[in-house]
Amino acid sequence: MRSLPVKRRSFQFSHWSFMFAQIAVWSFVVLAVTGAVLMVFYDPSMAQVTYDGSYGPLRGLLVSKAFDSTMHLSLEVRGGLLIRQVHHWAALVFMAAVVVHLLRMFLTSAFRRPRTRQWLIWVTLLALGMAAGESGNALPDDLLSGGSLWLIMSVVQSVPVVGTWAFSLLFGPDFPGERVIPVLYGGHLLIAVVMAALLIARELLLRRHGHSRFIAAVPARRSAGPAMALATIGTLIILGFGFQIAPIWLYGPAMPTQSSAGSVPDWYMGFLDGALRVMPAWELTIGDHTLSLSVLVPTLVIPGVFFTALAAYPAAERFLLSRRSRRDTLNRPEATSRMTRETLARDLLDRPRDTPVKSAIAAAGVTFYGLLWTASANDQIAHQFHLTVETVTLFFRYAVVIGPVIAFVITRWICLALQQTDHLVAEHGVETGIITRSPQGGFH
Repeated sequence: MRSLPVKRRSFQFSHWSFMFAQIAVWSFVVLAVTGAVLMVFYDPSMAQVTYDGSYGPLRGLLVSKAFDSTMHLSLEVRGGLLIRQVHHWAALVFMAAVVVHLLRMFLTSAFRRPRTRQWLIWVTLLALGMAAGESGNALPDDLLSGGSLWLIMSVVQSVPVVGTWAFSLLFGPDFPGERVIPVLYGGHLLIAVVMAALLIARELLLRRHGHSRFIAAVPARRSAGPAMALATIGTLIILGFGFQIAPIWLYGPAMPTQSSAGSVPDWYMGFLDGALRVMPAWELTIGDHTLSLSVLVPTLVIPGVFFTALAAYPAAERFLLSRRSRRDTLNRPEATSRMTRETLARDLLDRPRDTPVKSAIAAAGVTFYGLLWTASANDQIAHQFHLTVETVTLFFRYAVVIGPVIAFVITRWICLALQQTDHLVAEHGVETGIITRSPQGGFH
């Protein structure tokens, strides 16, 4: 069977779910362009200056050069606020597209060979996107980002053995110090370069292996790429123009002794904030060292287990399937022909209902994440529903354990029921009408 040329094979089939990867790519392009513009006006320095800009309520206050340059960019540079807001919205949309694309790849088994490396690239982009977003949010040195620095300091100090060394490397001898903003700025740029390299590598792999496809896929149109680019860029410009985000002039400059009330991180970091809020105040003493589990577990252990499981899942599934295939080959010789058919159809994607356990795992993971994300607003929930914060926190402590189990059971049951429905349709066909016979012998 003759294979298609490499350049054509990448665009042989299309499906609406493939658009999430394109949204992520074009959002990153917007991030790169707007970030390059912001670099021209931003000064990553913690040196203190007196603010004398156009915003009256803050005039005369001692602020850092980072905050002063961000205020100048936002309120005095023509189009500067639009660029800042488009940059921030592009980061949020990029992370959303990466998350949904990973979920699509997981549910349809698009991570299998030869596309395992693409899966690993997207998992890495998710982790790097979180790091880039958190470091970028701290750069304006406003009161909201100052709270993030407190959290970063707590996380770094909770790390056993190397925590103190990492704290001095990041902050210097004291908090917040003169070093943290320049270090985060350099890290932010480095992460952006690595992410760009990963996206280029992903594009090369895509052109080499082509798209995976569904059975009912249709030929793709050449205009889909440019249209998606224009739609993504246009939507981000509309968001930046019409929806305010990160108004640092309302927050004011960072103060080590102050924190803004009701503040929450960007949506993709909400699950870490929720984990911090619902985690009990546990400590573990080993010899002369005390481990703060209330910080270490939600900020390092949970993300570490999550990303390790994502990266290792294709290899784990491949190992389990190979063991089952070897066992089936020994027990049933006809299984060899089935394995050959599966190899030939490796480009075909699974339907979520056809892999009920994997789909149930995805539903349990989404439920766990959603509950932690909701728990990051436990104080707001308690205020709105006239409850105590302790009651809401206790509810989420049980919910994050029980909720994923319930989601797993229900999702698996739904998938099995859909499989049974498909089986009945295949056996008996689709009912299109009912034939009845009248007493006179006629049929209707």
